[in-house]
Amino acid sequence: MTWLQLAGSLAAILILAGLAWLLKLGRAGHEGTIDEPDQAAEAAEQSLAGFRTIGALVGDDRAAALVAGEHGRVAVIKRHGARLAVREVRWEQVRATHEGMLVETGDRRFGAVTVTGINVLDVRRLAPSLTSV
Repeated sequence: MTWLQLAGSLAAILILAGLAWLLKLGRAGHEGTIDEPDQAAEAAEQSLAGFRTIGALVGDDRAAALVAGEHGRVAVIKRHGARLAVREVRWEQVRATHEGMLVETGDRRFGAVTVTGINVLDVRRLAPSLTSV
């Protein structure tokens, strides 16, 4: 009976793995990276109603980005599996750290995001009208 249980378990695992592959679940490769500012800008504009990009910065690890929009709007983007997750935040939620710019979204599920390798000077170039960052 144990061989039958083992074979059944193995078959179930293979079926679930096949379904995950078909649904493209759990991929964190190229599809989940932010390769260039234009990609981050497009993600923000598609996800946030009325968002119009004026500039974008991508972290050194390509795992997160900051996108500045018209009228003082800002979006943070991070990898979430095979997709990119986008949240609009206030500039006051963005602060400099040793690793890069830390965005404290205030959303427990989204969490805090560090855009590695960028600094205050980069942000000032991105959105020169800012005075509080």
